[in-house]
Amino acid sequence: MEKTKILYISQEITPYLPESEMSMIGRHLPQGIQEMGKEIRTFMPRFGCVNERRNQLHEVIRLSGMNLIINDTDHPLIIKVASIQAARMQVYFIDNEDYFYRKHVFGDDDGNEFADNDERTIFFTRGVLETVKKLRWSPDIVHCHGWFTALVPLYLKKAFKEDPLFHESKIVYSVYDDEFHRPMNDSFVEKLIIEGVEEEDIAGLKTPNYQNLSELAINFADAVIYGSDNISPNLKKFIESTNKPVLPNMELDKIVDEYSKFYDKLLEGVYEHV
Repeated sequence: MEKTKILYISQEITPYLPESEMSMIGRHLPQGIQEMGKEIRTFMPRFGCVNERRNQLHEVIRLSGMNLIINDTDHPLIIKVASIQAARMQVYFIDNEDYFYRKHVFGDDDGNEFADNDERTIFFTRGVLETVKKLRWSPDIVHCHGWFTALVPLYLKKAFKEDPLFHESKIVYSVYDDEFHRPMNDSFVEKLIIEGVEEEDIAGLKTPNYQNLSELAINFADAVIYGSDNISPNLKKFIESTNKPVLPNMELDKIVDEYSKFYDKLLEGVYEHV
């Protein structure tokens, strides 16, 4: 019997970024799931504050070299990898000089969020999925962490729906207390559209704010997990209205067992609203 394959797409993973609810889950969940006998792949952005020398990142030449077109401009896709030796786990990094060679994650020294965060999340999302295709690796579960991964469910269910690698994949979206405050550019919707994605699929992003982007991710996901307690009331209300399978927030030492059971139920077709 083949191992269950879990693809983790994370906004933050420690030790590459500082410790937080999300980065700690991004670090310990894949390790624990792998130790339970499942197969994993883990991706995050190569933000400029990730120290390449200290963390021993190196480029994977066979996976790099593709260009992604966003807003009529070619952007080279660079793939790097590092190992967390204690976890016996590799982390793949999506990199690009235009989007990630700056020393902050989402905003400048004064807290002003970057004007191109819309293109950065498009590039990251598409970069992960195109890289997984190059790996010829078919995930049973795709688990997304944080708003920077919010386009994954849309693209998987629309742009990649005919791809045999993703045809049977179940998508889990974890919501966190990671709200951004500057709405995306008004052109965000136009930039999002690729083959398979229609305007009606993203009509809710005419006002491209955090709430609407989160709702888009949840609408196209198969299940939702609370990664934080401090989720906005409006987002909680929306999640409850979808009647999708939901897992509550829990202590870090419980997530491996509980998330693994949750994955298994999704794959078995047991859709319980927790």
